[in-house]
Amino acid sequence: MRRDLRYTPPERRFGDDPGGTPMVETRDLSRDYPMPGGIVHAVRDVSLRVGHGQLVALRGRSGSGKTTFLSMVGALDRPTRGSVAVDGLAVSELPESELVGFRRRQVGFIFQAFGLMPILSAAENVEVPLRLVLAEPRARDRRVLELLELVGLGGRANHRPHELSGGEQQRVAIARALANEPSLLLADEPTGQLDSQTGRGIMALLHRLVESEGMTAIVATHDTMLMDLADRVIELSDGQVVDDYRTVPETASALAAAVDGGPIDPA
Repeated sequence: MRRDLRYTPPERRFGDDPGGTPMVETRDLSRDYPMPGGIVHAVRDVSLRVGHGQLVALRGRSGSGKTTFLSMVGALDRPTRGSVAVDGLAVSELPESELVGFRRRQVGFIFQAFGLMPILSAAENVEVPLRLVLAEPRARDRRVLELLELVGLGGRANHRPHELSGGEQQRVAIARALANEPSLLLADEPTGQLDSQTGRGIMALLHRLVESEGMTAIVATHDTMLMDLADRVIELSDGQVVDDYRTVPETASALAAAVDGGPIDPA
């Protein structure tokens, strides 16, 4: 008999979704790693909520716990203590057999190193998640073309990664992350290998996708130039939340539109 994994939220905190269940909720979330010199506390007692439809910038220096936090939210790693819920589902309690389906259908991942398969074209890279869920071939083809158009790469569908610029490769990675229409997008330093102008264009694209697709995105970054494009900024230091504030939505949207500049420049 399947366990009831509905999540009982803690008391109301900053960042709650007033309309109901938050998209992401962590309670006393911690991750420890035993090392020869002692235990490393990568994430320590993080309790927060992220509402639906938010673009959140997760800020902090290297080693602050950003990647570990994202890994636990996306069920790539399990917490040592505490819990994670995504859209009301107690993810940290799911068995591994159910986590595979959760990751494939509800979460999209974007990585700093792009993670594209070099022997596949842009279209074939985007197609991979659709094949994993056994999407019908014609529907699969339509979705791939739709996504490449969405990120401004409709004309580069048959190009392989080595034939694309860094910004174009990251756009392919974003399209791939969106393939199965996830409700949550997790990006770990998605602009880390890009120049500042291209990086801001990628962040503006994520902002626009959150608004148009109705998803929630948490983007780990240490780039202070990207903070103004987010709806909310959460700062980690030594694995703990040290700051959590909202930006002005109208300002973020206006800035994203200005950076995006209308039609997408795929540089």
